[in-house]
Amino acid sequence: MHTLDALDHKILRLLRKDGRMSNAKLAAEVGLSPSACLRRLHMLEHSGVIRGYTAIVETMDEDKSVVVIVQITLERQTDEYFRRFESAVRRCPEVRECYLLSGSSDYFLRVVAQDGADYERIFQDSLSRLPGVVRIQTSFTIRSVIRPGMAMADDAVG
Repeated sequence: MHTLDALDHKILRLLRKDGRMSNAKLAAEVGLSPSACLRRLHMLEHSGVIRGYTAIVETMDEDKSVVVIVQITLERQTDEYFRRFESAVRRCPEVRECYLLSGSSDYFLRVVAQDGADYERIFQDSLSRLPGVVRIQTSFTIRSVIRPGMAMADDAVG
């Protein structure tokens, strides 16, 4: 893998802020010619530093929903328990993200619910029935500070 320099980092910061930025604008922002900027961009893509571009779509329902952070502890930390849990959690549409952790919990889930009553349904019908679960710790988010697709302050780019 290629070692990133200050210009590479600046290109990445700008693309995180606006992934649709034109090459001409990107080049002007980082102080390169458009051709030199495009070469760097292609190098970042081919080396796997930039793995792709995506549209982050938020439905109206998600905008009005509650994000719930759920920590899951399994009865045992074996490959069999991990496989069974991961297979089952993939079938839960309300679980938007799931991460295997080190530490006191085994998994971190980001769940989207319409409200507290909807989360109760998700908890009873899905989360509490996941295989091998011995403990579920739930936290309701208050507001989003940083998330994919959020505009960042101009002073954060530099």
